Amino acid sequence: MSAHGTSRAGRPDGERPTGVDELLERVRAGYTRVEPREAYEAARAAEALLVDIRYEALRERDGLIPGALVVERNELEWRLDPQGSHRLPEATSHEVRAIVICNEGYASSLAAASLHQLGLHRSTDLVGGFQAWRAAGLPVTP
Repeated sequence: MSAHGTSRAGRPDGERPTGVDELLERVRAGYTRVEPREAYEAARAAEALLVDIRYEALRERDGLIPGALVVERNELEWRLDPQGSHRLPEATSHEVRAIVICNEGYASSLAAASLHQLGLHRSTDLVGGFQAWRAAGLPVTP
């Protein structure tokens, strides 16, 4: 414990660490997640941008969602920040509704929360991720 009221781990005195399940619950409470069919319809109507953050091996194994932007997770914030110098052409404003898709819907929740911190408040993620999309019989290309 330091003389300034924080533990060696940098937490305020008496504050316990947050586990990932609690963190997921907390960040998901900050926005409405979408189901596969809703995401599909929003993308078809040009009301949302599907953003696939799965790593390459999963995309090669399971295929791609037609029309989805592929953005590696470690590049997501740089590519979608409308003020960033490395943004994608689709990152036109803070009003863009990005639907983040990972493999099963866990990492995408944390990614959507990170986009919220950049001011992309319409960002959300896909419940169940790519696996739920595929199970719903929605389009996938090899």
